[in-house]
Amino acid sequence: MNSFKPFRKLLLPLAFIVAGIPVVYGQGNQRERTALGNSPGFQDPPRLVVGLVVDQMRFDYLSRFWNHYGEGGFRRLVGEGFLCRDHHFNYAPTSTGPGHASVYTGTTPSVHGIIGNDWYDRETGKEVYCAGDPDRQAVGTTSEAGKMSPHRMLVTTITDQLRLHHQLRSKVVAVALKDRGATLPGGHLANAAYWFEGGEAGRWISSSFYMENLPGWVEAFNASGAAARYKTVWEPLKEINTYAESGPDNVPYEGLFKGEAAPVFPHDLPALWEGNGHFDLLRPTPFGNSLTLDFALRAVEEEGLGADIITDFLAISFSSTDYVGHKFGVNSREVQDTYLRLDQDLERLLIFLDRNVGKGQYTVFLTSDHGAGHVPAYLKDLKVPAGYLEMGEIRKKFNEFLRYTYGDAEIVRNISNNQVFLDQKVIRNLDLDPREVEEVLAGELLGYPGIQQVYTGTQMRSADYTEGIAAILQNGYHQKRSGDLLLVTDPATTNYTPTGSTHGSPWIYDTHVPLIFYGKGIRQGELLRRTHIRDIAPTLAVLLGTAFPSGATGLPIAEALD
Repeated sequence: MNSFKPFRKLLLPLAFIVAGIPVVYGQGNQRERTALGNSPGFQDPPRLVVGLVVDQMRFDYLSRFWNHYGEGGFRRLVGEGFLCRDHHFNYAPTSTGPGHASVYTGTTPSVHGIIGNDWYDRETGKEVYCAGDPDRQAVGTTSEAGKMSPHRMLVTTITDQLRLHHQLRSKVVAVALKDRGATLPGGHLANAAYWFEGGEAGRWISSSFYMENLPGWVEAFNASGAAARYKTVWEPLKEINTYAESGPDNVPYEGLFKGEAAPVFPHDLPALWEGNGHFDLLRPTPFGNSLTLDFALRAVEEEGLGADIITDFLAISFSSTDYVGHKFGVNSREVQDTYLRLDQDLERLLIFLDRNVGKGQYTVFLTSDHGAGHVPAYLKDLKVPAGYLEMGEIRKKFNEFLRYTYGDAEIVRNISNNQVFLDQKVIRNLDLDPREVEEVLAGELLGYPGIQQVYTGTQMRSADYTEGIAAILQNGYHQKRSGDLLLVTDPATTNYTPTGSTHGSPWIYDTHVPLIFYGKGIRQGELLRRTHIRDIAPTLAVLLGTAFPSGATGLPIAEALD
């Protein structure tokens, strides 16, 4: 198959028929007995839902690398599943924390409250991390890396609703290299969430939010040397000259590992190990994804996920795609190789699920937490409009304007995430109108190079935007947590290094990502109308017969459901 076109095979879903079978009322079959008591029409849910979030996956990675993919990974999901071709984030900032939260809550940062990976907290006057929880203890490590939880997420997730629906008998396990890629999808009621501690440890860890000690199987996995087996040379999966869908291997737009003279294959991880954070070096390589899957499959086996007819949920985030994109850029051969290897991992996952859960007994969805843009330096060399914000110069000029306009008054408390936070107490003490201050500062910032639009908090609170950039910003604006001024850069303009790709903007290259549903309860086909990231959780709720997450604002994608 040489074209990017879904297969048109007719699937015959396996029917689970229960008739004339006596039910034994014992403790051992409590999960089975409860599921059989469901109402007509809801008697045959999938035994397991597997949520796959591929960090920083642009939609065109499906089509761009299509001819290199095998038949059992992306091609199987697309050909036998349901593909949403025009799927988008309808908010900004487009980053990892908000992305994972939005996938699983069925709403946007304006409701779930995860407005960034980090943000300025007005109450404490400090930066806070979306998954950080100083009230929790690390489990499996003595470092701060385990002090995490989803406590900053203000609403429930589809995984929470599944647990509530089945009186906590459903099992939910979340796995990712990144802590925020595990804690947020797992929700508030997950049985477990695990993430990877790099450095010299190379261990999967957790938090006291979920458990007091790591299960024995996790300790055994950590002790097995599974992570160390990926301390190897990263060579191209295929002949490097066949990667014609990507740029040359040695270009100035790619970052370097410490100790390398050029960003080219092969990348000798053993030689680079000590200078690049030991096990942290696995993150910006495809081996981080493979290790994640190794651990997730072990979790299915050890926790008995999908072993009976009460639906369980496995949330997997493949984080290495994001690390590789940030390091090498979306046009790099390293990115292409990472996706070809991920394709093999997806095939491995589906074969495992067929064997251990059963064909036709599980449902998978695959999406991303955000897209990414081309390296601006690369675009500039091609004479495409692009650039970098000179934040040092912007801050210097803006501070001079503030002193000239308001004297030494500390009007601005913080500038971060393309947002400006004002000190409302100082403004009141100066007997100034907060709206006028916002407008004056917005007008000043709008005149700076690289800034295309500026919106005020007053506009976000008082207007009802329905389309365009303003609506995207409003969906990402939380009244208690967001700033007083929101900045939008020019397209392909960013505050980032001159090598590697980034994301976070409301522009379409950061919002357009894939969405594939596959398996039990899913139609075969595709959809061209626009869908949004907040539609995923409501679609799963309809499939599973659960209540929607408490803050859900998305709509079920009815066309995907069988």
